[in-house]
Amino acid sequence: MADRYLHLTGTAPGRFLTRRLGLPQPAPLRRWTLETPRLDGPLLHLTAGTSAIRDGLAKVLATTGLTVEARAARPAGIVLDATGVTSARGLAEVHAALHPVVRSLAPGGRIVVIGTPPTVEDHHQAAAQQALEGFVRSLGKEVGRGSTVQLLRLPADGTPEAAESTLRFLLSPRSAYVSGQVIELTADAPGSVPDWAAPLAGRTALVTGAARGIGASVASVLARDGAHVIALDVPGAQDDLVRTADRLGATALPLDITAPDAAARIAAAAPDGLDVLVHNAGITRDRRLANMSAERWAQVIEVNLDSVLRTTDELLASGALNRGGRIVATASIAGIAGNDGQTNYAASKAGVIGLVRSLGPRAAAEHGVTVNAVAPGFIETRMTAAVPFLIREAGRRMNSLSQGGLPADVAEAVAWFAQPASGAVNGQVLRVCGQSLLGA
Repeated sequence: MADRYLHLTGTAPGRFLTRRLGLPQPAPLRRWTLETPRLDGPLLHLTAGTSAIRDGLAKVLATTGLTVEARAARPAGIVLDATGVTSARGLAEVHAALHPVVRSLAPGGRIVVIGTPPTVEDHHQAAAQQALEGFVRSLGKEVGRGSTVQLLRLPADGTPEAAESTLRFLLSPRSAYVSGQVIELTADAPGSVPDWAAPLAGRTALVTGAARGIGASVASVLARDGAHVIALDVPGAQDDLVRTADRLGATALPLDITAPDAAARIAAAAPDGLDVLVHNAGITRDRRLANMSAERWAQVIEVNLDSVLRTTDELLASGALNRGGRIVATASIAGIAGNDGQTNYAASKAGVIGLVRSLGPRAAAEHGVTVNAVAPGFIETRMTAAVPFLIREAGRRMNSLSQGGLPADVAEAVAWFAQPASGAVNGQVLRVCGQSLLGA
């Protein structure tokens, strides 16, 4: 459904009216297309404190396709290396670096602050690095004009090279609806990508719930990036599933993900093994707890969580997921902040987050597979189009970008997780929510 308010604020009378009334003024977001594959303008590389990675980081930034400069009048992106900030006094250098340039950031620009994980061994370092999180989340709510701000933490013993896929994502139109996020990399070595125009070439990806909506968009973006996609959905959605698969040159797999033999049938559909497994299928059966039947509770837990746990366990145990593989699950902002009338749904999506954080390190060590999740906020789909008008408008405006996201926004994040070069990205939950004003 079209966002008429967003269209209104793009007109001169609309801008005048909303300014006078103090209403949100969302800026149209610049998303990835063939015509706009990257941001327009230079990339400003700044440093706060003394950095041990400055030269290595400069080399990685040079791969983003943006021209890296020490000074720029209207930068499309700003990267602040704050890995050397280890004290409260050192935070003054963060202010000194960004204060003079933040107003010059181009509309739709990107700011990425590079830090390190807070350590239990030095509470001064921990305080300073944790302070960066509060700083980034607040700045993301200030910059406006469709711009975003993120914190990327590199491991203390890691190298900037492991961050290439993440910086390419964050400093591009692909991350248009991601803001105020903290991404923490591991010390694991990333895989190689011979061709960044097709980073998933030669890889097989399975997407559940792929007939329509977010799942169909995920399948589309993975296919665009070179993957052979197996599109799975319930037999009742077979017509839509086949249309999606035919459009993408994918394989349609009509299958109820809750079936006892679901994992075996998935493995049979990918005889050479899976490289990417995307758990996207999900349902809602909303009622307040006092009015919720045991059947409604069980249905949501079974589809959204139990089937994810079961099929993941079985596919890992059978070796159907190749080494270097990627598992990406779909959580939700509801699993982080909760939602009235969705105790079952929020529980299932919070459970997905628990799965990711627990399984990620073990799956990497035992199987060479990473496990991450996307947590969408308000995304423009058929489901949200059916929400009553006032609730729908509130959902759209309750984020730093003051608008709903698109299925493609979630799909771009999934594709980043799925890349071979994202091997250092593990156990992460990325909110694709325009920095929702709800939750942490």
